[in-house]
Order: sequence, then structure tokens, then C-alpha cells
Amino acid sequence: MPTLAWGLRYKISLGLASALLYLHEEWEQCVIHRDIKSSNVMLDSGFNAKLGDFGLARLMDHELGPQTTGLAGTLGYMAPEYVRTGKASKESDVYSIGVVAIEICCGRKARDCIDDDSEMALVDWVRFLYKKGEILLAVDEKLNQDYDEEQAKRLMMVGLWCAHADRRSRPSIRQAIQVLNFEADVPDLSMNEPVIEHHASNNQSSSSGDPYLTSSSINIGR
Repeated sequence: MPTLAWGLRYKISLGLASALLYLHEEWEQCVIHRDIKSSNVMLDSGFNAKLGDFGLARLMDHELGPQTTGLAGTLGYMAPEYVRTGKASKESDVYSIGVVAIEICCGRKARDCIDDDSEMALVDWVRFLYKKGEILLAVDEKLNQDYDEEQAKRLMMVGLWCAHADRRSRPSIRQAIQVLNFEADVPDLSMNEPVIEHHASNNQSSSSGDPYLTSSSINIGR
């Protein structure tokens, strides 16, 4: 399969964020998707991104906080507080979209082991490289350096911001879009955060069944 060009990856990331903005802020009720992952991102012929599979979605009033919904979703994309409490929120959706943004940039799956000698999964690896000042080493090597460095930095740093272990430190999806559109500064992620280990695993889903995949969904991985 041909490597997806950088410009299309950035377009897809922005389109996905815009779709979540509509669900969270622009519809008459707030829609919590609860199962955002790369295989639920559908693309049309123009590579416009749409969120699919609303089987686990829940409606709530805009002013309400996290709601107990029962745990459902896909491991590797679920926010730690959602796994712990079963309470879904806009912040837990934002966590998931952060993981997908990192996948798109890196060309790897969320729960892939980075190498045979480590159980460090994708988000932790990108965070590790960021702290070393080497975040661009995480960009998909199949792009052969043909990408916009500033966009790549922003996409991965927004991904890390969204996937912060503390939901109170995550941005709203609107704030994330502003950074991706170069309308706001890249966040300072230098502060330490609680360590949440994301180990690679073959047990991918905690929902009732595997999601339906179409040929137009994002294909992530090596």
C-alpha cells in the first residue's frame, strides 16, 4: 500500500478534530463518542475525515461533567480515568483523538511495541523522545523525510497534550485545533505528569465485538 503523504495526514488529523468539535460543542447536545480510534476514522475520495461507528456513543447536556456510562471502548485509546471509573467525558474523547493523532504522524499502532527489548508503547515512546528533544525521530520513516517539520512537531505535541494522564491538563478539542491551525502557540509539555504505562497487547478491545472495518478507514501500522 502506498505511503500516505504528509499533507494528507495533516488534513486528516484536522478533519478528525473538526468532526469531534462538532460532536462536543456544535450539535444541540454533546455527543461523547467513547470509541475513537484509527479504524473508526472514515475517509472519502477527497481524504476528508469522518468519524464512524457510533454504537457506543452517548448524548449528554453540554454543561454536564463526566457521566457514568459503563466501560466500553478499545484498549490503547481509552483515557486512564475512564478505565478506572467508567465515567466518559469530552476529556476522555480528547485523550483518544490524541492517540490517533500520534498514530497518524508515526505510522504505528497505539499498542505496538517499539522494539523487541521494550514494552514501551507508542504514546510513551513519543513522550520519551519529546523529553529528550528528539520528537521528530518518531515521524514515520516511510515518509523519507518528506514532511513539514513544524506541522509534525505540532501534531505530535498536540497528541501528547490530548493524551495527558490527567484529564484536567488536556485541552478542549477547540484549543487543539487552534494549535494545529497555527492560531495558538504549541503547549509547554515540560511539566512532569503521572506515569501511565501503556503496554503492548494483543487484547485490543473491551467492547462487545470488533468494529466493522471498511477499505476507506485509516490504515495505520507497519
